[in-house]
Amino acid sequence: MSRAMENMVLPEELQAVISKGRKVIIPESREELLKIAMGGEGCDNFEVAYDVPGKGRVVEATVSRGKNGAVVNYTDPYMRRRDPDCMLIADQGATDKLRYSERLGADFSSLRETTFDWLGGTDLILMPFFAGTNGMGCDSLLVAPSNAGFFAGGLADLQGFIPAHEVPDGFTPKAIIYLAPTFRHTHFEGKQMVVHNRLDHVYEMFAYNLYPGPSAKKGVYGVLLNIGEKEGWVTAHGSTVRVVTPYDNILTIMHEGASGGGKSEMIEKIHREMDGNILLSQNLRTQEKTYLNLAEPCELKPVTDDMALCHPAIQNESGKIVVCDAEDGWFLRTNHITSYGTDPYLEELCVHPQEPLIFLNYDTVPGSTCLIWEHIMDAPGKPCPNPRVIMPRRFVPNIINEPVEVDIRSFGVRTPPCSKEQPSYGIIGLMHILPPAIAWLWRLVAPRGHDNPSITDTEGMSSEGVGSYWPFATGRMVDQANLLLKQIVDYPNTRYILVPNQHVGIYKVGFMGQWIAREYLARRGSARFQAHQLSPARSSLLGYSLNSVKVDGEWIPKELLEVNRQIEVGEEGYDAGALMLSGFFKKELEKFLHPGLDPKGRAIIETCLQDGDIDEYLRHIPMKV
Repeated sequence: MSRAMENMVLPEELQAVISKGRKVIIPESREELLKIAMGGEGCDNFEVAYDVPGKGRVVEATVSRGKNGAVVNYTDPYMRRRDPDCMLIADQGATDKLRYSERLGADFSSLRETTFDWLGGTDLILMPFFAGTNGMGCDSLLVAPSNAGFFAGGLADLQGFIPAHEVPDGFTPKAIIYLAPTFRHTHFEGKQMVVHNRLDHVYEMFAYNLYPGPSAKKGVYGVLLNIGEKEGWVTAHGSTVRVVTPYDNILTIMHEGASGGGKSEMIEKIHREMDGNILLSQNLRTQEKTYLNLAEPCELKPVTDDMALCHPAIQNESGKIVVCDAEDGWFLRTNHITSYGTDPYLEELCVHPQEPLIFLNYDTVPGSTCLIWEHIMDAPGKPCPNPRVIMPRRFVPNIINEPVEVDIRSFGVRTPPCSKEQPSYGIIGLMHILPPAIAWLWRLVAPRGHDNPSITDTEGMSSEGVGSYWPFATGRMVDQANLLLKQIVDYPNTRYILVPNQHVGIYKVGFMGQWIAREYLARRGSARFQAHQLSPARSSLLGYSLNSVKVDGEWIPKELLEVNRQIEVGEEGYDAGALMLSGFFKKELEKFLHPGLDPKGRAIIETCLQDGDIDEYLRHIPMKV
């Protein structure tokens, strides 16, 4: 038995799995993990395959050795993005989520034992890691079949890992991920599934698929949410960036939202055309384009990409929320990068990395360079909408590792086109200022939005759930709603904005709204405005519209700030869209009228249900304008 194994204090069930005598690898280095991921030395194209009862040998994924890293491709297009309905709860603790027994009509104990038996019959990787950062989180462990090295390597890049020679004496994992891919075929009709079992002594997570999104990424997020729910703090679903203007003013923005809501994009540089101009918008009817000339953009110093730890240990007396990154690496989606030169910054990081990277869902051949604009095809002529690269934080230039105060919390929404003839909720202007009470409502409803590239369910308008992290949480919605409300009330000096992406009324804008908001607010130095600079939006759920916006000497067209000014939309189309948005909010907010809801939160929700105006929201939680 290795020294690392001797240092671990493991549950009896896992000890029994290990005692069956198969080979157990406790990795010493990232280099070793990447070698395992690619099938060992000299292997250029490795098949991750399993014998499945009734199906024979099933190839789940292939791993190709590229010049710049390991390129993973799933044979089943369904496995290339996260299924939002992949969580089941096995224990009897408090939860609003579907229990294993409700879906399968049986207790989980039988499958749990069968899973342990299967793991005992295969060579294993045991990889210790820490879920969270700087002591805020818990010691954790991955137990995986050794041929799933790319999964272990991805988790190591996302969360960090403890090399075998550094495993401390008495290492006792409080969370364990058991990876057993074959059971999605035998027990779950081919679907992704992750079963969470919150025991008193350890949090068990059984990952019955090889896509890291629901387990290595969001599953670990669920562990942190569970800890925070018990201790009274939140891991926000947001990217954070410190923005430094050409005049050395500094502003820090945390951008939240559902999957596809622009979190990774908020820490990207603003995209430019080949001639250096910025394409602000394009009218979908006339095809007319509006450009912006931004000579010197702000400098960006990223802090978080997706999981922002808001632990009480790092808060201060500033009246602003303080965050740090809960991850060691970032799961970056590049579906918007469709040709060379779209994002030179990220392209350089991926094409010429400091060390080999792990890529998912790209079209490549062994020995070639994986290019992040060449996405695998889900079907002829249909590129996969969720190509991903796992980027260790230490490879990102200008990264900030210490906790930061958040000046502005923005919320991103994927919006469809809107017109008089085809009204929709695409009525959100390029940027809105939100009173805190309305900002809380957006975090309860968290619209998943239009044409979501990250998940399998993209039809219509649906909710990602409270905090936009609800798909990863295991407890009760009302508890998370109360935590978010307390956070907003406790830190009144952090301001709130709302930004759409993809469309503003009839205009195609991509992610330009949040990039322009970032440049504008950083140059202003805050999101505090005088009363004459703002007007109540026509829909109270959108807070305030800005009367004018000038960025680096150039005015933003008013029809992008107030969608009802667009000829193609008008007040008729706007009001129809506002009615859709209001109806959606009312339907989703009804779920939170629970006896355990904070009385202030109940009053805010009732204001929305009664179509209250902006002044009523301000009476619940004031905002300095």
